[in-house]
Amino acid sequence: MTRRPIRLAVDIGGTFVDAMELDTRTNRVRFRKAATTPARPADGVLNAITALGTDLSEVELFIHGTTLGLNAVLERRGGRTGIITNEGFRDIFLIGRGNVPSDHMYDFQYQRPESLVQRRFTAGVRGRLDYRGRVVEPLDPDSVREAARTLVVDQQVTSIAICFLHSFLDPSHEREAARLIHEEFPEVSLSLSTDIVREYREYERTSTTVLEAYIRPIFERYVDELESGLAERGFAGRFLIMRSGGGSMTSAVAKTAPTHTVLSGPAGGIVGAAYVASELGRDNVLTFDIGGTSLDACVIERGNPVAAYEAQLEHFPLLIPTYDIRTIGAGGGSIAWLDHGLLKVGPQSAGADPGPVCYGRGGTKPTVTDAAVVLGYMDPDRFLAGTMGLRDAEARAAITEQLAEPLGLTVENAAAGVFDVLLARTVGAVRQITVERGHDPRQFALLAFGGAGPLLAPLLAREMGIGEVVVPFAPSGFSAWGMLSADIVNDFSRTVMATLDDADLSELEQLFKAVEAEAVASLAAQGVPAGEAVLERQFELRYLGQEHSLMVTVGRELDRDAIRAAFDETHRTRYGHTMGNPLQILNLRVRGIGRTDRPELETLARGDGDPAQALLTHRDAYDFGQQAVVPFAVYDRARLEPGDTFDGPALIDEGTSTTVVPSGQRVTVDDHGYLLVTLEEAA
Repeated sequence: MTRRPIRLAVDIGGTFVDAMELDTRTNRVRFRKAATTPARPADGVLNAITALGTDLSEVELFIHGTTLGLNAVLERRGGRTGIITNEGFRDIFLIGRGNVPSDHMYDFQYQRPESLVQRRFTAGVRGRLDYRGRVVEPLDPDSVREAARTLVVDQQVTSIAICFLHSFLDPSHEREAARLIHEEFPEVSLSLSTDIVREYREYERTSTTVLEAYIRPIFERYVDELESGLAERGFAGRFLIMRSGGGSMTSAVAKTAPTHTVLSGPAGGIVGAAYVASELGRDNVLTFDIGGTSLDACVIERGNPVAAYEAQLEHFPLLIPTYDIRTIGAGGGSIAWLDHGLLKVGPQSAGADPGPVCYGRGGTKPTVTDAAVVLGYMDPDRFLAGTMGLRDAEARAAITEQLAEPLGLTVENAAAGVFDVLLARTVGAVRQITVERGHDPRQFALLAFGGAGPLLAPLLAREMGIGEVVVPFAPSGFSAWGMLSADIVNDFSRTVMATLDDADLSELEQLFKAVEAEAVASLAAQGVPAGEAVLERQFELRYLGQEHSLMVTVGRELDRDAIRAAFDETHRTRYGHTMGNPLQILNLRVRGIGRTDRPELETLARGDGDPAQALLTHRDAYDFGQQAVVPFAVYDRARLEPGDTFDGPALIDEGTSTTVVPSGQRVTVDDHGYLLVTLEEAA
C-alpha cells in the first residue's frame, strides 16, 4: 500500500481554528484559519480544512488540539455526573480542602462556586481498604447495585465517577463495582480513579475522576462527530489528539481519557517551541503565546519544558501530567473596560462570536485587537491575508466613546493605554515563572507566537530586559505546527511513600518494570511496536518534611547516591539551596514514548542583506519607544530573506500576524527565515 504523503494538524482556539498541512515529500507547509464555531466545534475544524483545500484521502496523520473539555467545565456543559465512593465519605469532593483561594483571603462574603456534582448525586457503598491496600471490609455487591439504581434511575445520572479510599494500592474494589454497575446499566459512562491516576491524595484523585466523568460524554460525542466528518471527506489515516503534557494519543484512547486533553492546544506550541529551541541552539527559552482569549507562557530550561503533575481546572485539582503553563485571560479578543475610572483589560473576551468591534459581527465592546487597529499596527485590508476586512472606523469609535472620552484622553493614547495595561499583566505572569522561581528572564530568549504574540513580544522584551525575541514563520499557526512534531506519549505512575534510604531498590525495580509493561502495552495498542517504545523513568521526590516535590529522571540502574545528587542539584537550581534532610519518594513515574518524524526547519538561501525588496510602504503608527505616532516602515515577511537587517520602528506583516518593532530595536532574519528582534546596541 502506498504511503499517504500529507500530515494535517488542527488547533482550536477561542477565536480561530488553525489548520497546518505538511507535505512530507517536500517538507513544505501550508496554513489557513477559519472562525471558531462554539455551538458546533467540529464544524470549525472541518471549515478550516476546507479553507486549506487539503485532499483528506492523501492524509496519513491528522493530529488535533482542542480545549473542548476545558470549556465544558468552564461553561458547565458536561454530563450529569454522580459519584460512588466508600460509605461515610460521600462528601470528599464537596468539602475539598476547605480552603479559601488566596485572592479571596480577606473576602468575608466569599462563597465557593457551585460544585459540578450536587450532593444528591453522591452515594457511599460498603467496603473498605486500609492505608496499605489490605481489605478491612469486603465490597458489598448489593450496596453497589443500590447506589447505582439511586443515581441512574432516581437522579437520572448519565456518567458515574468511582473512587474508593486507598484504591491506588489495589484497584480490585473499583473494578468489581464497575462490573456490577455495567451489568445493570450498560449505557452509563463509568470513570474509575485507578484507570486515570494511581496516586495518593483522595480529594485530588476524586476531583480528577469527577472531571473525567463530567467531560467524557460530550468529548466522546465531539470526537465521534469529527471522525464521521473526516471519514465522509475521504480520511482513512491515523487520528491523534494532543495531550496536555506533550505528546499525543489516538482518538480512541482520548475518548477514555479526555482530562488529558484539557490543555492540549497550548501544549502543541510548547512541543514546537522545544523543537525550535533545540534546532536554533537556544537552551533557555520563554514561550509567549497570545491567542484570541488567553496568554500562555512557559519556561524551557536546558532544552526541556518545565513540567508539572497537577493542574487546576477552575478551582478543581487535576492529577495529570502537564506543562507548567502560566495562563491569564488576556488575548486579542480581551475586552478593555473601565472599573471606577481605572482601565482594565480582560479577563472577559469577545471570543469568536461576536468578536472584536472591528470584525463587524455585532461586537460593541473595545478589545485589544481594536486597540491594535487604532494604533496603526494592523492593515484593515490585509487582515487574514485579505480574506477578512476590518472596520477601523467602528473600532476607533468604540474606543473613543467607551475609553478615551471618559478618561479625557486622545483615542491613540487610550488605545496605547490598553497595551500598557496588557503589558503590565503580562510582566506579572512572566515573573511568576521566572523571577519567582529563581530564573533571570534576561538569560532567556523569548519565542513569540499565537496571532497576537509578535504584536506584544518586542515590548515585553524591552520592559523586562530580554535580549532576543524569536518570531517563527506563521506564528499564529505555530501551535498547530508544533503538533506535527509530537510523539505518541502515555504516562503512568505509582505511589511509593518511602524514604530513599529505607526503600528496597529491588522492589522499586520490579515496580518500575510492571509500570513499564503497562506503558509498552498502551503504546502497542496505539500502533507503536514494543521494540520502538522509549521508556523514561522518574521519581517524584522531596526533602522529608517538605510539602512540595521535584521530579528527577533516573537511569536503568537505581543508584541512591546518583538520585540524591540529581535531586540536590535540581533543588539548588530551583530554590538556591539544599538541605540535609532524608529524601522521600512520593511517586515513581514512567513515560512511554513512540517517536515520530519531525518536520525539518528549512535552510533558505541568504540574500544581500538589504530588505528593500520587502518594503511595502510607510504607515503612521504609535511608537512606544517615542510615545508618539510616527511613520513605520511596513515589510512583507514573505519577501524578507536570510541576512536582511533593519531597525524599528517597523511592522512585519504576514497576513495572519504582525510583528511590531518599536524604535530602539533591530530585526535580523536568520537562515530559517525566523525574525530575531534585539536591542539596537546589543545587535
